[in-house]
Formats: sequence, structure tokens, C-alpha cells
Amino acid sequence: MGYRKVVVAGGGVLGSQIAYQAAYCGFDVTVWLRSEASIGRAQPKIDNLYEEYRKIIEIMDTPEGKNPAVWARGIADLDGFDKAKCLAQAENAYKSLKLELDMAKAVEDADLVIESMAEDTKEKIAFYQKMAPLLPEKTVVVTNSSTLLPSTFAKYTGRPDKYLSLHFANHIWTNNTAEVMAQPLTDKRYFEELIQFANEIRMVALPVNKEKNGYLLNSLLVPFLLSGLDLYVNGVSDPESIDKAWTLGTGAPRGPFQIFDVVGMKTAYHIVLQYQKVPGLFGPLLKKMMMPYNFKAQEACLKKMIDEGKLGKASGEGFYKYN
Repeated sequence: MGYRKVVVAGGGVLGSQIAYQAAYCGFDVTVWLRSEASIGRAQPKIDNLYEEYRKIIEIMDTPEGKNPAVWARGIADLDGFDKAKCLAQAENAYKSLKLELDMAKAVEDADLVIESMAEDTKEKIAFYQKMAPLLPEKTVVVTNSSTLLPSTFAKYTGRPDKYLSLHFANHIWTNNTAEVMAQPLTDKRYFEELIQFANEIRMVALPVNKEKNGYLLNSLLVPFLLSGLDLYVNGVSDPESIDKAWTLGTGAPRGPFQIFDVVGMKTAYHIVLQYQKVPGLFGPLLKKMMMPYNFKAQEACLKKMIDEGKLGKASGEGFYKYN
């Protein structure tokens, strides 16, 4: 089965990116939103994505833009790049993307629904229960959750065999990965269809064959970020030195505090809170290693920065200051 009509539930940072990328790749995309206020928040994100894609496509047409390390793989292949075609796709995506408040209207004839809502178990369950009786029999439903397991919600979807996870990284036009994770009741057919869909929207599909909190990316990233933050809040060293220890010692482009500034302090604060509560996130050995971690100090540090408006790179200051 080839998907044609895609519905993204939620117009937040990733929801808007997923919707725009799917539209860029020629899919019929509708974003379902809760309220007029949600539209007021989502539309500027879509406007900015349109400008971002146009800007990146222009850069990709320069000698500097041909560097494979900075090439936007979600937009085009390096070989056979056609600037005019990419700009036309960006414009078509912007013009064709639909925002809808009526859930029944949004999901009618939907082939795929991608739930991209806040990491709140009760809210997600309420959403699935409301949507389940409105869906056509054919519709496959996926969650973009990065911390909550799909098996938690499968029974509320009314179609557990057609329900699984499809998790994206931020800035999906450049960091073009899509982690596809089934839950025990998922029919393998739909797992394979999601792999195909991910590839069709120019993502690199990464199969996750067993349910795991944090999937692949966050299972690696979060312990790294928490380790860096713990060194700071316990007075072991300062953010700049900790970042240099990592970047100069490994050749990585960013250290933990540079990453925190990119993702933002609110997200960082959520990570510290959420990952303490997720059972089984850390293996037994890692749990022993993390026992001395001063989570309360981490929370207090990030909360203080949020209260002071030091939200990260987007606000001009986080652990570092930006022009």
C-alpha cells in the first residue's frame, strides 16, 4: 500500500517540520490542530520553514553548499541537484499544506496519521480515543514520541495491528533520520510500509526491532547530556571546558552544553525530569553509574536559566551568549 494522504496531529516544532517535509516530497498533507490559538502558533512555524528551505536551497547552489558535511540531505541528493525543481517543491509544499480544526474532516480518507503531540500520556490517550471511531479502516497510525512506548497507547487506537512509532530528529531536512519502532501487536506489514514511507520523504529509515525508551538516538544522546550537566552542577568544571574536553578529544562538532543551547533550556529541563521517570531507560550498569547524579541540582540549574530568560541560542543566551 502506498500512502497518499498524510495527517499530522500537532503543529509544534517537529509536527510542523514533519508536515512540511512530507508536503515537500509531494504528499497530500493536513495538520490537525486543537484550536484557533494552535493555528496562530503553527502558521508562523510553517512560514519560517518555507523561508528556511528556500535559503538552504540557495546555499546548496553555491560551492560552499556542496560540502557533504552541511548538505541538506532531506531536500535533495548531492548528485543531480536541481535548484529550480527544489524551489518549486518548497513553494508547492507551502501552498498545499492544510491546517484543520475539525478532526473528522482532517482524518477522512487518511492513509497515515502521525501523532506529534506533547509527551503527556493522558493527553495522548484522550486524543487516540477521540480519533479512533473517526478513522477509515485503512488508516495506519504512528506516534512521534521520543520517550513513551507505543505499547502504552496501542489499545486506545482501535487498530493495534496498524500502530507503531516513527520518530524524527530535529531539523529533519538536514538530520534526516526516521526511527521506525514496532510494538508487540504491530503487523510486520505496516512496519515495512513505514520504512518505505520514511524513505519516500527523504529520511534514512532506521529500524528499531524491539521497544526501547529513547529509541536509538536518545538512548545514546541523553546519558551524554546528563553526564555533561552533572559535571557542571557539581562544580567539577565549567561548560566551556567540558565542551572542549569532548569536541577536542573526539572531533565531535558540539559538546553537551552547545547541544543544550541548540535544543533549548525548556527541552533540556523536560529531559531531566522525564528521563528520571522512565523505567528501564538506563541499563543496570548505567543506573549504578548514575546513582550519584545530582538530578535536583540539574533541575534547579535549568529552572533558574529558564526564569532568567536564558533559553538557549534562539533567545540569544543559554550557557553561551550569541549575537
